[in-house]
Amino acid sequence: MKRWRIAGINFEHFHMGDLLRQTFEHPAAEIVGICDERLERMAGAVRNFGLKDEQVFTDADSCLEKTQPDIVILCPAASKHGEWVERVAPYGTHILMEKPFAASLAEADAMVTTMKPSGKVLAINWPLVWDAAQQTAHRLIQEGVIGEVLEFHHHGGNRGPLYHGADKVEHEPTAEAKAASWFYSRDQGGGALLDYMGYGATLGTWHLGAKVPLEVTCTWNQPAGLEVDEHSVAVIRYESGLSKTETRWGTFTDPWTHQPQPKCGFVLRGTGGTISCYDYEKSLRVQTRSRPEGFEVPADVIAAPNRNPIEHLIHSLETGAPLIGPLTLEISRIGQRIVDTAYRSASEKRTLPLLG
Repeated sequence: MKRWRIAGINFEHFHMGDLLRQTFEHPAAEIVGICDERLERMAGAVRNFGLKDEQVFTDADSCLEKTQPDIVILCPAASKHGEWVERVAPYGTHILMEKPFAASLAEADAMVTTMKPSGKVLAINWPLVWDAAQQTAHRLIQEGVIGEVLEFHHHGGNRGPLYHGADKVEHEPTAEAKAASWFYSRDQGGGALLDYMGYGATLGTWHLGAKVPLEVTCTWNQPAGLEVDEHSVAVIRYESGLSKTETRWGTFTDPWTHQPQPKCGFVLRGTGGTISCYDYEKSLRVQTRSRPEGFEVPADVIAAPNRNPIEHLIHSLETGAPLIGPLTLEISRIGQRIVDTAYRSASEKRTLPLLG
């Protein structure tokens, strides 16, 4: 059995810790190196996974040359996704990029172009894909339980990106932490819209069978003293009707501990019924024409290789099996088009036709 050599490069997004843990626990994978310009951001990974000094780097080229990974996990700030793909791609490694796809559609397309010469896989990880409710909802859609899906209604967010780190360890953010974080920098792709709207746009596109919308209308709230939004709402018009996605930093609770109100998750409307699938809940609510009163469907027990992105990507590379929808460039690119249009719509305060 091949042993997959995996390196984690750039720890600007705290999800790196989760992805390295999934690598550490995979029987056919090993962490061969980690890299970040700031040693302190890697301290938790060094401690948690028992890494040696020779596996820890502050220069990405040295890390890539010395460890020769098969897969590189990238977790940079949203505005730097293209820059990091351009830096890593020449080493001929597969790349798992932590969401979002990019800070703009132009950057996303440049990433795809950069990867083509190597023929290696670029996959985009959307952590909500691995929630059992989402996978169960998609299975029900594929089975035709609610007919053709016409609309998605998404509410996504949490208390804020500085309230938690890897493995959902809780923190109490300070004004100084906000000032120093890329999440609160416009130039680095910060803001709740760019952090969370990709979930609604990308998973919504997946559930709608890759439908492409016609136009987007978006507005946001940028609190005084901040240069990015903490709350946005986008209405997305398709030929089949209106969908919407709402993003918020500042929910009353985090959905993985206690669902806030309104709940985080999706409501899907089809020609023959509806599905509500809320984040991390153990069951879904379904209505059909034969059972309009509605009924509960237990969330599926998710088994390998669909429990996390590391095992899923490795399985795909070993077997040739297709990647699950949101990880693919096709679905993520449509999601990126929606996000780009929403961002410009909110900036210009007007409805815009879909970009790209």
